[in-house]
Order: sequence, then structure tokens, then C-alpha cells
Amino acid sequence: MTITRILTIAGSDSGGGAGIQADLKTITALGGFGMSVLTALTAQNTLGVHGILPVPMDFIVSQYRAVMDDIGADAIKTGMLGDAATISTVAGLLRATGPVPLVVDPVMVAKGGARLLAPDATQALIRELLPLATVVTPNLPEAEALTGLTIRTISDMRAAAAAIRALGPACVVIKGGHLPQEDAIDLLDDGMGCREYRAPRIATRNTHGTGCTFSAALATLLGQGTAVPDAVAGAKKYITGAIRHALPLGHGHGPTNHAFMFQELPQE
Repeated sequence: MTITRILTIAGSDSGGGAGIQADLKTITALGGFGMSVLTALTAQNTLGVHGILPVPMDFIVSQYRAVMDDIGADAIKTGMLGDAATISTVAGLLRATGPVPLVVDPVMVAKGGARLLAPDATQALIRELLPLATVVTPNLPEAEALTGLTIRTISDMRAAAAAIRALGPACVVIKGGHLPQEDAIDLLDDGMGCREYRAPRIATRNTHGTGCTFSAALATLLGQGTAVPDAVAGAKKYITGAIRHALPLGHGHGPTNHAFMFQELPQE
């Protein structure tokens, strides 16, 4: 029996919709074995982030080494890293590990507006982490922060993807959920051209954790040996289903439904 080992390096979401919790649910739903390195604890719910407690750097290292020295990983993803020191530490660990598929979700701001990456850490992310990435998965605000470009159209997304690829990652997926289009359009630039991935836009406020979920799905599929274009398609299909069957929990942005595939759902 082949067990696909997926390691997520990210922050905890006490509300369960995003971060490490969303990653582990996604990895499990897609048939992987999830492992974690926590970079921060957040007091968080559907209304927003109410507090952040960073994990000490030496304990981040201890978690990583404990997992990798014993179990290993077929793919790794990063999410909330918080600050330049954490980015530098994680990048050093990843460089020492060697070639494992790496998905970098450049988490910068929570859906409620709380900053999850210190303002001075963007350059550390660009300098140290992006060159290690198999795929980097920014949404439009993150892509604008990484490139300095304004993104309002699909053509703008293509330009931003090319600019981010020039920073070192092998592939870039720009998530177009913020574009005012009838479809939700994501764009992959893998150096051999650009591909668009379209899905009907779903009218719901319950979209907490979509970026974490998409990147975790992508990492899991890459760890299972799926080629990047097909892995992006699979992750897009999964997150679309998770949003379509999102959970109306809490008083704000409810979470996506990571287990929708295993539930009896109403016919549409």
C-alpha cells in the first residue's frame, strides 16, 4: 500500500476553516496522510482573526525535523509564515531537504482583513521561498503585492504570472476569484504557456479557507504523482465542490466543506 505523505507548514485556525485545520482535512479527503509544522496559533473564527501567537523559531525547526527525519514527505506546502525570520528558517529547512514538490501559498491577509504577513516580510518571501517553489498560488491582491502590478483583467493576470515566474518558481497559479467575471477563472503559467481553469461562480459568503484548501489539494495531487496542469485541474474541481457545498456556520464567512465528497448532498 502506497501512502502519500503531505506536510503542511502553516498557522492554526482555531475556527477550523482555514490554515492547518483546512489543510489536514483536505489532504485526508484526497487520500493523503497529513502532517503539520505550526508556525503560529491564531484566535480565529468566521468573523476574523482576534489574536496571533507566533511559534518560537527553534520549535518550528524541531517540528520539521521530527516529521522529516522519521516519516518524510512526498510533497510540502507552506501557508501562513508570518514574518521574515520564519520565512528564512523554513526556506533553510526546505533547501536542506532537497527536491520535494513544494506549493507556496503566499498568505498575506486574512479574509477579514487581518495581516498575516508582516509588511517587511514580502521581500524575504520573494528572495528565499519563491525560488524553491514548484507552484506558487497567489490570489489577485497577493499577486499585486508580489509584482507591483494592478490586475483587473485576464490579460493582467497573464502579465502578473509571468512576472512572478521570473522570480524563480517553476509554475504560477493566479487565482482569479476577485475578478468581476461570471466564471471563477484561475490561470496557470508553467513556462510553456498559460492555461485557464474556469468554474461557475458560486453565490455564497461561505468561502473561509479557500486559498488554504486549494493549495493543500494541489500539494496532495502533486505528491501523488499528478502532473502540474492536471493537479491544478483536480484542485480546482475539489475547491469548487467544497465551495458549492460550503457550511453555514458562524456569523461571518463560513467554511468550505472539505468532506462534501463523502456526504449525501441534495441534488442540484
